[in-house]
Amino acid sequence: MFEGNETLDRFKKFGRICAAAVVLATVSACATPPSDPEALKAYENANDPLEPFNRAMFGLHNTIDMIAIKPTAATYDAVVPVFVQDMVSNFLTHLKQPIVFANSLLQGNVQAAGDTLGRFMFNTIAGVGGLFDPASGAGIQKHDEDFGQTLAVWGVPETPYLFIPLFGPTTVRDGAGSLVDYYADPFNRWAWNTDRDGLPLGRSAAEGFNFRARNLKKLDELEKTSLDFYATIRSIYRQQRRDAVHNGVPQELDDPYLADDSNENLFDDPASPDKDQVSMN
Repeated sequence: MFEGNETLDRFKKFGRICAAAVVLATVSACATPPSDPEALKAYENANDPLEPFNRAMFGLHNTIDMIAIKPTAATYDAVVPVFVQDMVSNFLTHLKQPIVFANSLLQGNVQAAGDTLGRFMFNTIAGVGGLFDPASGAGIQKHDEDFGQTLAVWGVPETPYLFIPLFGPTTVRDGAGSLVDYYADPFNRWAWNTDRDGLPLGRSAAEGFNFRARNLKKLDELEKTSLDFYATIRSIYRQQRRDAVHNGVPQELDDPYLADDSNENLFDDPASPDKDQVSMN
């Protein structure tokens, strides 16, 4: 096993290589702004100058999902009891609370920080290390703050939309925020410093797989009913991120692919499987 600092350096180098590859790949993939005024307005509202590249990555992601992820997730959903799935989801959410707490403070939201700290302590003790969620039953509000939201609160603009295979929809700002959260996370840093280098990546994979398994029906439904599945996912993601940044205060998003708000919670952490509720994660 590598030492924690050496492993962190390797991750950083890998991240720089990936970033360089994305830049090179997208230089020739940028969409050309249309000259028609109405089309130009729609182009600007979508905030997706990398659309050709993003659509290619979206197609690659869906191919991987169809071949490997979805069948495995369907088996997991069918075989593993719901209460065990709930415990897995609760534990993964519990591990995120220190980052949620830190970002709440960075955003100046003392109330959210207090709620998050209270939830973490309550669920650690009464929830058997976070496997159960008695804090919700006690009325302690759940928050989901990340460094992408923090950057937005600090005034960093939305930045262009970006789709990364396996990772999913994001923006340049939110993707950078995710990297900061990943490297700053206490659990990840503990793993790297104690020669448990595979745990952070395993945890990230578990979070993605948990989301996919618990939202099989919802995503299938969305794909079947969407005229343009890519554009629908993009619109839902952008709407949710705006709602998250503004703590639920409605914000106007002029995008024709977002016909209603019935899917507005698509990219939140799932509290229960989609067979029991409509909203997702």
